[in-house]
Amino acid sequence: MLLLFLSSGLFLGWSLGANDAANVFGSAVGSRMVSFRKAAIIASVFVILGAVLQGAGASHTLGKLGKVDAMAGAFTVALAAAITVYWMTKMRMPVSTSQAIVGSIIGWNLFTGNPTDSASMTKIVTTWIAGPILGALFAVFFFIVLQAILRKAKFHLVKLDAYIRNGLIIVGAFGAYSLGANNIANVVGVFLPLAPELSIDLGFMVLDGTQQLFLMGGIAISIGIITYSRKVMETVGSDLMELTSEAALVVVLSQAAVLFIFSSTSLSNLMVSMGLPPIPLVPVSSSQVVVGSVIGIGLYKGGGKNIRFRVLGGITMGWITTPLAAGLISFISLFFVNNVFKLDVTNPQNEQEIENEIPKFNGNEVDIMEETKSVTNTAYPYSLLPKEIDS
Repeated sequence: MLLLFLSSGLFLGWSLGANDAANVFGSAVGSRMVSFRKAAIIASVFVILGAVLQGAGASHTLGKLGKVDAMAGAFTVALAAAITVYWMTKMRMPVSTSQAIVGSIIGWNLFTGNPTDSASMTKIVTTWIAGPILGALFAVFFFIVLQAILRKAKFHLVKLDAYIRNGLIIVGAFGAYSLGANNIANVVGVFLPLAPELSIDLGFMVLDGTQQLFLMGGIAISIGIITYSRKVMETVGSDLMELTSEAALVVVLSQAAVLFIFSSTSLSNLMVSMGLPPIPLVPVSSSQVVVGSVIGIGLYKGGGKNIRFRVLGGITMGWITTPLAAGLISFISLFFVNNVFKLDVTNPQNEQEIENEIPKFNGNEVDIMEETKSVTNTAYPYSLLPKEIDS
């Protein structure tokens, strides 16, 4: 039964791989420095490693945004996000899977009457703004450093070409690892509260229930990369702006660095130990980061003259549409699942527990002040008080 409901999350993982692999190897494939086949194989392997080894960090913040507490609800939320990403992928738009799942969770919150955690929402939305900016800054910095190294080394053209090809493969592997570590939260994050309490001993490591979900999600992403990512790779790799091989290397490295930072628990703990604020561990939009990196290179090299702003406008519209569409699809789908298939999209036990804590007023004479004290001493919000007291 778990695998049946998890199928929507695996579909979302497939959609993520089909769309977001462009953010790892799109510039390399678009600049013809790395073949699509080689890029797909490398990305598939390292995205699974990143998901299993470092996927827990960003998942916690996404879980706080809205705790989907029923299997049918988690299935519907993931399915709504997957449909949105697949639709955008069909339109060759490198959209944000992070935005899709966030929109879907908010749709679930609205349908079930659960509150959206404002602190988590603020963290996530802040990264939607900071991601492209950091990508642009990192890209400009790495580009300046790379140019300085190349000027000093004075490589022969053939050697330079070989070094850059190898560099693209290395940073592409790092980028795929970071993508798996950061974005696996988008794929199976809503299923984590429902993860089985079962461990699998592989000999060299033990996978708990959460890591098993990460593994399945990582495999789904890799299948999406291999089977359906070529079209979006071409959009990011060449349609937005023609990239030199050096710029392609820098874009991949910038994207990988930003995603790694926002998924590294160790780095966040290091910041705290130094007396600095912790790094927010949130699923970052790799699409936004890589587009920001490309724009940063374009602005640095030619003041933005080489950027195709019409393509950029279409990508931006995709970013705006994605969370809205996902939230709407999620809300409508939850209504359908709840009323047609008669499946609980939220845990009815939670509602019953709250109801049992509230004193009943059946028209009998009661001491209103005593009942008010009884209710307000509970852990439930004031909005749950009976109307007799609320008034």
